[in-house]
Amino acid sequence: MSNENKTISQFELNLICEYFSNLERQGPGSPEATLKALSFIDNLTENSRIADIGCGTGGQTMVLAQNIPGHITGLDLFPDFITLFNRNAGRLSLQERVKGIVGSMEEALPFKKESLDLIWSEGAICNIGFEQGLRQWCEYLKQGGYIAVTEPSWFTGERPSEIDNFWMAAEPGIDTIPRKVSQMQRAGYVPVATFILPENCWTEHYFAPQAAVREKILKKYAGNQAVADFIAFSRQEEELYRKYKVFYGYVFYIGKKI
Repeated sequence: MSNENKTISQFELNLICEYFSNLERQGPGSPEATLKALSFIDNLTENSRIADIGCGTGGQTMVLAQNIPGHITGLDLFPDFITLFNRNAGRLSLQERVKGIVGSMEEALPFKKESLDLIWSEGAICNIGFEQGLRQWCEYLKQGGYIAVTEPSWFTGERPSEIDNFWMAAEPGIDTIPRKVSQMQRAGYVPVATFILPENCWTEHYFAPQAAVREKILKKYAGNQAVADFIAFSRQEEELYRKYKVFYGYVFYIGKKI
């Protein structure tokens, strides 16, 4: 299989984990975008229970914890991410109410049904499918609880085949914003807000930090073709975004359980 036809999920998990462990955020986003999404959510108290599913190393989780009360549990499949997550919480003196645990979103979540006030997930729900994730996670939310997720979405009904093929291979569930909002409604939520993540969430907070990481990984694994292919994939992702960013991006979807 040529690198051009690979998706990120087809690279070795250990390589993906090592690469993204070096980054504050494992997907497009920013503190400003996290806080904007948070501004649509109310009624959180010191007794609130919040889950960040697919939390990574906790870049967005720490922003949440510094701006809302309550207890936050971060869940991620990669133990190394959770080690960094808990280290970051400790460094910010948040360890009393912010804890990371290892777990898979594809299995039953380690929470009681209707126990959560807020479910957060930036750049991760696509791993199980947007609508499937919304339906499954709804069971864990209290009545009137909120969900806030980011999801890659098309901005137009049609787009050039090069970018369409890339994203349909990487994320077959990608769709237009109105269709995503309809999926949220079908899953049992009232759509509260939807907004497109600004360009700097990609360029400044996601792509720019990768430049140094690429050089570090390439130097460490010089001559390793799998690593070279992965770095080539990451560069392709960046090139395609710069070329076709008017056609797609990440979108924040915020809903309230009815």
